[in-house]
Amino acid sequence: MIPVRKVYLETYGCQMNVADSEVVLSILNNAGYERTDRAAEADVALVNTCAVRENAEQRIYGRLGEFRHLRKSNPGLVIGVLGCMAERLRKDLLQSESSVDLVIGPDEYRRLPELVEHALQGEKGIAVRLSRVENYDDIVPLRTDGISAWVSVMRGCDKFCTFCVVPYTRGRERSRTVRNVVKEITALVERGFKEVTLLGQNVNSYRDGESQGDFADLLEAVARIDSRLRVRFTTSHPQDMSDKLIATIARHDNICNYIHLPVQSGSDRILRLMNRTYTSSHYLNLVGRIRAAIPDVSLSTDIIAGFPTETDEDHRMTLDLLREVSYDGAFTFKYSPRENTKAWQMGDDIPEDVKVARLNEIIDLQREISLQRNRVLVGQTVEILVEGPSKRSEKDFTGRTETNKTVVFPRDDAAAGQYRKVTIDRVNSATLFGSLAPVTARRKAANG
Repeated sequence: MIPVRKVYLETYGCQMNVADSEVVLSILNNAGYERTDRAAEADVALVNTCAVRENAEQRIYGRLGEFRHLRKSNPGLVIGVLGCMAERLRKDLLQSESSVDLVIGPDEYRRLPELVEHALQGEKGIAVRLSRVENYDDIVPLRTDGISAWVSVMRGCDKFCTFCVVPYTRGRERSRTVRNVVKEITALVERGFKEVTLLGQNVNSYRDGESQGDFADLLEAVARIDSRLRVRFTTSHPQDMSDKLIATIARHDNICNYIHLPVQSGSDRILRLMNRTYTSSHYLNLVGRIRAAIPDVSLSTDIIAGFPTETDEDHRMTLDLLREVSYDGAFTFKYSPRENTKAWQMGDDIPEDVKVARLNEIIDLQREISLQRNRVLVGQTVEILVEGPSKRSEKDFTGRTETNKTVVFPRDDAAAGQYRKVTIDRVNSATLFGSLAPVTARRKAANG
């Protein structure tokens, strides 16, 4: 009997990479490979990579070095790099002294079984062609049972923000069909999943070529699958967020009142240099429309500190916008130049210490704002989806509100996957702490 070959896969970067890894595992599983959680027993060791920031790439190079050491006890081990870093650094990764056998970009995963077989015979392989049509719409991702699932609804991006490598590493936009997304999520509900997050680099530009439905239509269709299913999505580009989409979110109780809306900078000059295609006033007007339609909405954002030519005044405008919007949370980054982007040609003229100082000022301000917004919830009772034990104490459980706030509470009789009410006793800038309320009737059904 031929032994089953085992594959070990590590995932780095964003939720899109997590979803891609589930597609990869499905393709390899269908080809007869079995997943293992131990790299030491694998026949194939893969890393699914991120190229958005330099430190992510350095971590992956370090991990590849560790895989190389595994070859001392397993000389036949095949090592492969998948994803965005594979497409961007294919020549470096396959140089003669490299330990990497396979370099496969995000649009070539169907070729994995063939290329892995060749690599097992000693032949290095590369497949990084970008596609205008590949969306893996017919592949059911391989997921373990759980509570929450990431569901990719589109791939690529057409925005070409000057700081971003995604259009060059993931290609142009193409969407899955509403029909197949609904089919996949229906199967997840039948397996007991309680929450899905629809993923796309810019979900607001989703367009189903089969039905001509837009993202609001997709969101509506997913919300109608099961009123007890929580529905989230990310990421939205402010230029493309429609009033139709806002109204759809407001109309359905099971579409979470949480929107991640990256702004990147509060300076119109910097926004133009970033090619963000909106102004700060357009953005603030959009925030106003969202809050008018969804009064209890939670907003988060992305901010880049130290973009080329950014002045103290540009930085001050970003701080002013943070105060005006009053986000519940923000993902903040120092500018990291990426080759092949237009911003790379602008140079990296902001000193590192200035970047760090500005980033810290943004973080400190947002922490203060987040704390203020969380304090409003003290004494209130919120509904959460219980996720499981707290990382800090097995005596506590954690869950999330529909507005994406983490809640920690004494375990008591709670079980993962339940919807429960928690009364908030205290907060910090990142977390709510409370106690379980008695079990009551199930969640309210979705409207419409």
